Amino acid sequence: MNLNAPPRRPDRPRNRSGALNRPGQGGSAEAARLEAEHHPGLPARLAAAAILGDIIGKSHSLEECFSPGAIPARLGGLDARDVALARSIVTVALRRLGTIRAALGELLEKGLPRQVAHLEWTLIAAAAQVLFLDVPDHAAVDLAVRATRLESKTAPFAGLINGVLRNLARGREKILAESDPLDLDTPAWLAARWRKTYGEELARAIAAANRDEPTLDLTVKSDPALWAQRLGGIVLPTGSVRLITHTSIAELDGYADGEWWVQDAAAALPARLLGVGPGVSAADFCAAPGGKAAQLAELGADVTAIDRSAERLKRLAANFQRLKLHADVIVADIVGLKAQPFDAILIDAPCLSTGTIRRHPDIAWTKKPTDIAALVAVQARMLDKAVELVKPRGAIVYCTCSLEPEEGEMQVAALLRRNPDVIRWPIAPAEVGDVAGVINENGELRTLPCHLPAADPRLSGLDGFFAARLSRRG
Repeated sequence: MNLNAPPRRPDRPRNRSGALNRPGQGGSAEAARLEAEHHPGLPARLAAAAILGDIIGKSHSLEECFSPGAIPARLGGLDARDVALARSIVTVALRRLGTIRAALGELLEKGLPRQVAHLEWTLIAAAAQVLFLDVPDHAAVDLAVRATRLESKTAPFAGLINGVLRNLARGREKILAESDPLDLDTPAWLAARWRKTYGEELARAIAAANRDEPTLDLTVKSDPALWAQRLGGIVLPTGSVRLITHTSIAELDGYADGEWWVQDAAAALPARLLGVGPGVSAADFCAAPGGKAAQLAELGADVTAIDRSAERLKRLAANFQRLKLHADVIVADIVGLKAQPFDAILIDAPCLSTGTIRRHPDIAWTKKPTDIAALVAVQARMLDKAVELVKPRGAIVYCTCSLEPEEGEMQVAALLRRNPDVIRWPIAPAEVGDVAGVINENGELRTLPCHLPAADPRLSGLDGFFAARLSRRG
């Protein structure tokens, strides 16, 4: 089959002379629609390429791009199977973006012409399939070429795209053998930071863990062993249940009855450190979507869930309704909050989120080192507000899902320096399942993606989290 020749079909739109229209000429929109309709999988590839451009080129988040109200909408008209395929392509492309770009760079010594620079997204989407997904090479190449022909501006480069992708497939073994998780698939500024903070060995282990598919962890209301058995999972030392399944979450046993909720095992630790019980007033700052607030409510605390996003709090309310739990919900900016003092406060502060790259691979490519200073300032104001609103001898747990010390260890140290009324309340290893290496010398929690290793990557690892427990002097 000559991939450089346009397919001939009687139902393709023709111009007045009877010749087939090429996409980009008269009837181009209709031609593109028919082309997509007659090639299963092409709409999903087109959506994946466009979404990669939105994420890498415009810093939209992965979740935002696949949400029902995404703007611009790239998924209109796609069935559930095509949406799932598009998401798989985008996710693996982001997870292995450095490897893909390096390989394409070797094959495109002069790069792409400026007028068709957006073809990079088509190439990246196709390369992700060729290198990392169970897609036949000919299908990935063919659909990328067809996508290229849909625009008059890009159609002349169909031969180039064909050649590059075929050479990529031929060089796959060498490309994968030379792929480095830290030096290629981690942005250089993050790799440098992790080397400085954690050393070469740990930095490499973090980067390697980020290339694996994320785990699926549940927080259960009671009897983790029973739910692990019923759902075919295991109980982690921390008490979370970890599953290997591709079944829809809503179809799993116990979901409709509100017996559990999805929550990474590391994310489930901070709320437990507050030590709340029945009758204790507890505030959850930045509470949506509600996993930690649900833990506090399940322990019997009188929970006030606070978040500045009304839309996100709607999701929290829906989760609480399914779980049959209660919380007082307040839409407010934490820094300006006026409230009666609480016995305990949990601060899940906004942060760079670099501890969740395995789960959200877009973070590696949308965040910038210049983002840190603004986030650190917000975190400091939240900590000061928590000290103001906690009762004497009350507990504060501050946590972030960031690997960056400015947002964790250094943030707490700065609070202790500026406020002598605050003291650190060390965390004991037994409180976090005696997981090796997660408590630092100051009694603070620091989990890494490479912690909790297992022979099967699907049962291995934790989100990167920092948590410190503090108290206000009486």
